[in-house]
Amino acid sequence: MSERGDSDPGDGVVELEFAVTDPAYPFVGASAAEQCRVELEEMVPRDDGEYAEFFSVSGADPASILSLATQHESVSPELVREYEDGGLFEFSVVDDCPAVTLAEQGALPRTVRGVRGEGTIIGELPAGSDPGAVVEAFLEEYPAAEFVAKRETDRSAAPLNYDGLRRVVRERLTDRQYEVLETAFEAGYYDWPRECTGQEVAETLGITSATFSQHVHAAERKLLATLFEPSTADARNRGRSDDS
Repeated sequence: MSERGDSDPGDGVVELEFAVTDPAYPFVGASAAEQCRVELEEMVPRDDGEYAEFFSVSGADPASILSLATQHESVSPELVREYEDGGLFEFSVVDDCPAVTLAEQGALPRTVRGVRGEGTIIGELPAGSDPGAVVEAFLEEYPAAEFVAKRETDRSAAPLNYDGLRRVVRERLTDRQYEVLETAFEAGYYDWPRECTGQEVAETLGITSATFSQHVHAAERKLLATLFEPSTADARNRGRSDDS
């Protein structure tokens, strides 16, 4: 399946969404086997065409995730940080990875998520690209994937209204990060002076202070990235220079 769109110069970007349910891919297979959530936090290019993919996992034992990931020859897994209900992992990959394929075709992977065996991949193309060519090439490489939608976004549009901003935040944060951040806000953690400590919020959520801190910092970083991150083209060019 392919869809060819006319290129239109300007500040707009195009989002391409795919559904992936093949358990052969770690982020899908692990989420199915452990009935958990696996989500890409960051992808960094390394030398010799290798990428470091940092995935957060919630609702699963980190040891089980490592065991599952080592079964894939194309993936070298490492546990970076362990949480009470999951962890942060680094997967070193070279090929046979949908996110890498999109990146090499010029589509910045914005979302790579597996939830109980249902995978979602969203790549973002800058203006002037050919979405149809990217879709066609991706589906040729991964015929079991399904092209879900093409969405055009105008970067030069007026600021988001409340509903739009809330939707962007929900798309960026995991369910657990959103819950922790919302609970902390409502409890007065961000008031000045603070009405409660991080430990008190953690006790309300039934997690440790360390886990609370990890979730809060991850969520805050995503919110700041939404505000301050460079354009898609800048991010991709920076990645190329880092890889040179």
